[in-house]
Amino acid sequence: MERNSVGINMIWAITILLIVAMLAGAVYYSGFLSNAGDKEIDVNVSVPATNSQ
Repeated sequence: MERNSVGINMIWAITILLIVAMLAGAVYYSGFLSNAGDKEIDVNVSVPATNSQ
């Protein structure tokens, strides 16, 4: 059982690295870590003209 522990440890190390890389990529691409700042949205609300007779 001892002779295979290096292989198992390597598999676990690669697995953990992949999980951490995927989590870091998800956090980065979600914009949580980027310095994009506040996004401004320009909204113009208008009321249609009415015919008051």
